[in-house]
Amino acid sequence: MVIKQHKNVANIRGKQLSKTFRKIGMDAPHGVYVYKAKEQVWELIRVDGEAFKPWEKGVYVIYFDNAKCPACRRYDDIWFPFVEKWVNERKDSTKFVIILCDWFARECKSQAASESFKKFDIHASPTTIVLYADDSGEIKYQEKYEGVLYEFELKLILEGFEERAIKAMKGEKVSPPIAKESSSKAFEDLIMQIIKSILAGEKKT
Repeated sequence: MVIKQHKNVANIRGKQLSKTFRKIGMDAPHGVYVYKAKEQVWELIRVDGEAFKPWEKGVYVIYFDNAKCPACRRYDDIWFPFVEKWVNERKDSTKFVIILCDWFARECKSQAASESFKKFDIHASPTTIVLYADDSGEIKYQEKYEGVLYEFELKLILEGFEERAIKAMKGEKVSPPIAKESSSKAFEDLIMQIIKSILAGEKKT
């Protein structure tokens, strides 16, 4: 049985369960979740069936989460407050999605989540994919970021994303704002730059 997106009841292994959560934890059911801004909850929209597919035109931010991933728990502390803050302040049409398994596609109790990990070629955890879809839900442009992203990085990525997507669809060359081995390395580099600036200032005085 395929669970269609935005139905009012999620059917998991034949049982009807509540499918809205304030926060998706490691004990949450595996599947595909979408953030509902008005209610400020995460809604389980799909457990069985095919991989996640955008349902309308716009920007989608997808967090591929593994319940057994320690780095994902660190990312949770950044991700959930960021989503709430972005939605409350921007009030735009950006869609936030979480796809949860235990350990990638091979350890997953949700067919839809497992197929989503395969479809988007996810091999690092956490991974964040930002994509732009057209009116038919076809993905026209996407960026993949592996590892923990800090709040300033998420903001940097999203603020210019739609502009980059439109340029890319016109055939123009675009580059993601963050090109690095890992988010942690970028944060370490930033700290080092701050320290060097402080030390340089002390030498001048």
